[in-house]
Amino acid sequence: MNNQPLKRILSIIASLLVLSFACSLGATPTSAPGTEVPPQPTQPVLEPSPTTAVSGAVGSLEEVRKAVVQIESTGTFVDPEFGETLSRGAGSGFIIDPSGIAVTNNHVVSGATVFRIYVGGDTSKTYNARVLGYSECSDLAVIDIEGEGFPYLRWHEGPVKVGMDIYVAGFPLGDPNFTLTKGIISKEKADGRTAFASVESVLEYDATTNPGNSGGPVVTSNGEVVAVHYAGNREARQAFGIAADLARGIVEILRKGENVDSIGVNGAAVANQDKTIVGVWAYSVQPGSAADKAGLKPGDIITRLGNVPVATDGTLYDYCDIIRSHSATDVLPIEVLRYSTGEILSGQLNGRALEVVSVFGAPSDTATTPDTGTPSGAGVPGTTVNPNASQPGEYYYTTEFEDMSDWEYILIKGSESGFTQEARNGRFRVEILEPNTWVYFINTNFIYQDVQLDILVENLGKNTNYTGLFCRYSEDGWYEANILNTGEYVLFASDGSRLERLYSGGSRLIRTGKETNTYTLVCKGDELTLGINGVEVRKVSTKAAPSVPPLREGQVGFFVASENIYPLIVEFDWFTASVVY
Repeated sequence: MNNQPLKRILSIIASLLVLSFACSLGATPTSAPGTEVPPQPTQPVLEPSPTTAVSGAVGSLEEVRKAVVQIESTGTFVDPEFGETLSRGAGSGFIIDPSGIAVTNNHVVSGATVFRIYVGGDTSKTYNARVLGYSECSDLAVIDIEGEGFPYLRWHEGPVKVGMDIYVAGFPLGDPNFTLTKGIISKEKADGRTAFASVESVLEYDATTNPGNSGGPVVTSNGEVVAVHYAGNREARQAFGIAADLARGIVEILRKGENVDSIGVNGAAVANQDKTIVGVWAYSVQPGSAADKAGLKPGDIITRLGNVPVATDGTLYDYCDIIRSHSATDVLPIEVLRYSTGEILSGQLNGRALEVVSVFGAPSDTATTPDTGTPSGAGVPGTTVNPNASQPGEYYYTTEFEDMSDWEYILIKGSESGFTQEARNGRFRVEILEPNTWVYFINTNFIYQDVQLDILVENLGKNTNYTGLFCRYSEDGWYEANILNTGEYVLFASDGSRLERLYSGGSRLIRTGKETNTYTLVCKGDELTLGINGVEVRKVSTKAAPSVPPLREGQVGFFVASENIYPLIVEFDWFTASVVY
């Protein structure tokens, strides 16, 4: 099978990817979850007059600026729309130790390789810095600025109440001029879920913020830090900070050179328009991290972590919940869509490296095969059988329908006069002549357990047709994917006498009318996965049909069915059964 249709689809989807990510790379998020607000000029309500330099801990609001830093970061990232880019952004941070230890947001520095630091708005001197530790889920990072003897801020240790006056300090919009804006605490426990983090303890306040404020301190009237600013929604007059009671403990770990709640990915939740691709986009991967050692690359989309789908709600909540439930050294299953190639990879963090297990619309060992219009693994036209297949993507069986000697049919509904079949010129043609006729074609070569099935279907009739794939067929029942050329599909489980619906839906990936489609059905363990024209559309659990006992093995094949619309004319160009984990 070829992968060219998949690449065409992915190139279209690239323009449709929707990011809830609230900031540009290395810059600043300014939106609450699900919002995107254009930057607007900051309206400072307080601009302290210059004071003499201070050393040691800051003790007043007027001196806060001396311990606040502007961070310019540069790095190479892979963007969903633009591909690999050299990105330069600016954010804020604040010093907490005279040795130059400073706090900022993970999204300000993660993935960058070069940092320029300006202290207190003084652009006459540039400092270098290195990152000591990251927390991608809590959106915190600690950096070490070169030098000694810096003024620094203290953490606020008292209570934080609604109505309390606060001030947001930083360098928004890349402006080297220090800005301080005033507000009040409007909520003590706000929702910390965003597309780029999942913070457990968040303060909400109404101070004006803009891009570039990220990582800066939220301080009291005496200059003590109550939160680390990380997101905002200017239109709703909402801004959000990581509460000091959470940030302080994490920062103490990060400054020791340890990461917290991180696998090494600078990522954001992404989804395409019809939600057929959902996951965590890796803008960059930290060298030496668990993700890097597993083989994750920038531009990959993490679709499952710990065998659980992630980012389905448009945030990193599930993703971070899984990470927080495991230690940094735990072996954790991970599944990835390599967006540039359409390959599905499976592996483990701290364990087995990522390996290609499938390509929707093409078995994995044909991912780079030129578009020939035929399954490249088949060797020569006809049929190939490999009883020793053992590697993901390797064929158990391929056919271009030179004959049907490996097949038998079962008429589930209807009469023998209701259909015709013919193998000719490497294609298999089925015509349904009567209503309510269901014909299942069963491959007789193997009894399969876990298997990926792929088939190319061309609709030659004028009417709606029902075609699909099935697996684990026996007298006990089977599982099937029923696809209509109207754009609808249904996943079923059968106990041999009736069908029980597992899921029904629709996809614009299905080419309707007189068109050609490639359908994929992966039967693995207790899960069925449907692919349409090279893209994963739906994954369901077979346990969703409790009246059907678990089916562990059986035969495979394809079917054609009519309801009340006929005649139907369908031709199949090839069929493959290949190995999955």
